[in-house]
This record gives sequence, C-alpha cells and structure tokens, in this order.
Amino acid sequence: MTPLSSAADEAGTGSAGEQPTGGDGDRPSDSTLQQLVEVLKAELGDAVVGSEVSGDDVWVRVEPGAWRQAAEACERRLDMDYFCFLSGIDWLDNPDLSGEKRWDPEGATPKGAEPAGEIDDEGDDQASEGTYGTGVAGGDTRFQMLARLYSTSRKIGVTLKADLDEADPRVASWVSVYRGADWHEREAWEMYGFTFDGHPGLRHLYLPGEFEGHPLRKDFPLLARELKPWPGLVDVEPIPGDESAEDEGDAKTLAAATDEGG
Repeated sequence: MTPLSSAADEAGTGSAGEQPTGGDGDRPSDSTLQQLVEVLKAELGDAVVGSEVSGDDVWVRVEPGAWRQAAEACERRLDMDYFCFLSGIDWLDNPDLSGEKRWDPEGATPKGAEPAGEIDDEGDDQASEGTYGTGVAGGDTRFQMLARLYSTSRKIGVTLKADLDEADPRVASWVSVYRGADWHEREAWEMYGFTFDGHPGLRHLYLPGEFEGHPLRKDFPLLARELKPWPGLVDVEPIPGDESAEDEGDAKTLAAATDEGG
C-alpha cells in the first residue's frame, strides 16, 4: 500500500499530517482534510458519491456496496486507528416527532364541536414523493449509515455515510476491520432494522427477543402518542385491554373508599 504522504506528494498537495500555520495548531488545514477525500477517491473510485470539507472536519458519502472497503481504506491508508461510533439516520420528516405541540388540553375541542382544522401529514407526502432532506455530504434515501473514525497519530477524523435501500437496508459489517463496531451494529440492527452482512451475531442488545418493530424509525408508533397526543402520556393510565392494570386500579379505588368510610 502507498502511504498517505506519498499519495499526497504525487498529487502535489504535501503531507497528509501537515498542520496549518497560525491559529489553533491542533486544527487540520482544509488541504490536509481534502487529501483524505482524494485518497478515498483513489481507493474507491466512483463509489465515493459525495464529500464535504467544512471547518476542521470532513464527511465522505460512499455507495453501500463499498461500505466495508471504505473502512479498510481508512484503517490502512489513513491511519484511522480509533473507531468512535456507528449508527443510523432516518430522514423521514415526521411531524409527530418534531417537537411541535399539536394538542393542548386547555384548548381541546369540546365534545360535539367541529374541529378547527386538520393538520397535514407532511411525512406521508414526503414518503410518497421519495425525497428526503438530508445533511452534510448529501443523500438520496430515507435511511443512511453514519460512522466516525479518528487517527490518534495524525489528530484528524472522518465521518463516513452511505445511503441504504429503504426496503432492504443493509451493508457489510465492519467487525472484521474494527472490532468495536460489534455492539454498534447490533444496536443499529435492533433500533433501525439495518442488516450487517458478515456480523458474527446480530441479536437484541436492549429489547426482549420477541419485540416487534424498530423504535428509532420515525414511523414507529409511540404508545404515549397513541393514548394521548403531544405532550404525551403525563399521568400513568391503564392501557386499554390490560386487565391486570384495570384490576389493580379497581383495587386501589376500593381501598380508598374503604378508608374514607372508616
């Protein structure tokens, strides 16, 4: 393998470990960060579909089929020896999770009155159009992979992203490259439903084995929103159909009535 400094010299851009002159000496220069992008382009070719250098950081978006190759290139060519984290992104714009207060108990519509109007479901329109507002380095799909790597020797890092197929979100596992990716991939599998081909054992990390659905997907139904709209379930209320909770509530009511009666 050609070391990063040699590849940079061939491109006429100097050493990849070069620090900027003046200012904060720990901040890598834009040219240094751009060199990282160029090395990844040389390694992955057209599989690099987007990149951005901004401030003291760099983001690179790659094809999902080159996800593991990108990790290998970072580890071998860019001296990225520290695995920071790996997770997923769901770019679905779900108004129910936007933080907007959509229900006010004091301003609720009285029984029998006509509601003032319906709130448009922007998330459904967005999904039907197949377009999503994505972040740095762009994106074309609802789901994305996101991972952060860092070089402890060069004091520079890179954030890698990859678009995933919405119907079958999957990439190759990084565990063979970065052992620390094991639990992160299990979490993304559990919470987002992403598959990691080659992972030694995808299994639940937080949730019981019989749990259905993926809680970090924007369209996952939140129980608090089902029982009571925003701001959610404030008081502990029995779940409809939960006989044990209803029996417990009846028992407490009976006990309180008995105490009041002496």
